[in-house]
Amino acid sequence: MKQDSQDNKQPQLEIRERAMVEGILEGSPDGVAVVVVRLDCGCRKMAAVSVDGEPASKVIMYRDNAETICDTCKKDQGAFMRVTEQFIHWQEPVPDAATQARIANKVFGTPHPSVH
Repeated sequence: MKQDSQDNKQPQLEIRERAMVEGILEGSPDGVAVVVVRLDCGCRKMAAVSVDGEPASKVIMYRDNAETICDTCKKDQGAFMRVTEQFIHWQEPVPDAATQARIANKVFGTPHPSVH
């Protein structure tokens, strides 16, 4: 299957994020993807999303190699102004491009991932 050039620009999961994404999807039977939000402090927010673009899990916040999230995230729950990157990691089988765009638009307000 040929990927379009937009897919090639899509941010990719880091190795240390893969286990978290797999766990979220495993615990979210309605999840077709996981929204990944990277923050300027190094913390991350993730949640499964359904085919309707609705939450399919609770939002999980974590920080690599730390027992808890940072103090700033504890205060502001990972405020939008501190987002450095956000994207959707799709579970196989990946939905068609129109469905992906519809879900991304509902989640982010735009059909494309963003990097700040």
